[in-house]
This record gives sequence, structure tokens and C-alpha cells, in this order.
Amino acid sequence: MSHPASGAFKALPLPDDAVELGRIQDAWGIKGWVRILPHSADTSALIASSSWFLQPPETRFARGFSAFTGCVGVSVAEVKPHTDGLVAQLDGVDDRNAAEALKGARIYLPRSAFPATPEGEYYWVDLIGLDVFNREGVHLGVVRDLMPTGPTSVLVLEHTEAVDGTEQTAERMIPFVAAYIDDVDKAQRRITADWQKDY
Repeated sequence: MSHPASGAFKALPLPDDAVELGRIQDAWGIKGWVRILPHSADTSALIASSSWFLQPPETRFARGFSAFTGCVGVSVAEVKPHTDGLVAQLDGVDDRNAAEALKGARIYLPRSAFPATPEGEYYWVDLIGLDVFNREGVHLGVVRDLMPTGPTSVLVLEHTEAVDGTEQTAERMIPFVAAYIDDVDKAQRRITADWQKDY
């Protein structure tokens, strides 16, 4: 099995503000391109960056993975949208075998490298962990995920509720649209929504 050209990947520490944005799904074509499975519908940070940090797959997926160990930096020669993901050409990955050797590798970027967003738009990673309150100040939960549903996204909140006298974890979903979201305050880590607990 051929691996990326020697020296193509440079061992680097993973930045403190690194965010996992996707993984290499497989080889694409015969010239060393790879197919990327992004974790979010917003791929602008991956497309805008000229270099990525890679880590091997999680242990349970890493059987047979030997392209590199630890964290490495790689230069991105070209990246473009393709069907439901991206395809990319990485420097030093020149044939299909080298591309296949990267299958499962996790892709990271420092949050500080993300392009600025227009007013009123947010990266999903900035919303995860924010507390959501309604207009009356009632805590609705903590953002655990964003679920794309076509043209809009839905905030998936985790909250606790009493069921038969026992506290249980439950989910609450709120469309992330202006009709329901009054304010996102990243500094205060707080979202205000026009929403009730019993919706």
C-alpha cells in the first residue's frame, strides 16, 4: 500500500481551539483526490483553508490505518463541493492508493481560522453548549446539536424534566429561524427564543 509522499505531512500539535469539521471518507478518482464527509452543511471553513490538521480515526475505526500517527498538518491544493460533500486534493497524495490510506482520518481546523460570518449568521460550533431561555427567562435547555432540515436548521436542546418524580434527560427542538430566535449572545453564551416549555 502506498502512503503519502515522505514529508508531505508534518507532525504538529493540535491547536487548542481545534474543531473537528469532517473526515476523509474514501479515495475519489485515480489521481489522489479524497472524498470528504463534512460534519456540517456549512463547509465554508474547510473550503477557505489552505491547510488542515489531520488525526487518525477513533480507535474503534482505526484498524489497519497506518498513513500517519498523532496529529499532522497537510496543505490543501484544491477543494470543491461534490454531491453531498467535498472532494479535495492534498499535497503529497498523488495516487488512489495514497488517498485510500487516509480513509477515516479526522479533519480539524482552529476556530480562529474560520472565515468571518455575516451579521446574524453563526457557525454550528459556536452554538453548541449555549443555554437557551425564553422571553420570560425560563431555561429551555442547552444546545447539544444542530439538525439541518433543508433550508433551515433546528436547535436540538438537552434539558431535564421530572417524570413520575424522577429527573430525566429529554430533548427539545426549536427551529433556528428569526421567527423563533430573538437573540444569540455568544459572549454571554445565551440564546433567547420565543418558545414555551410545552411547545
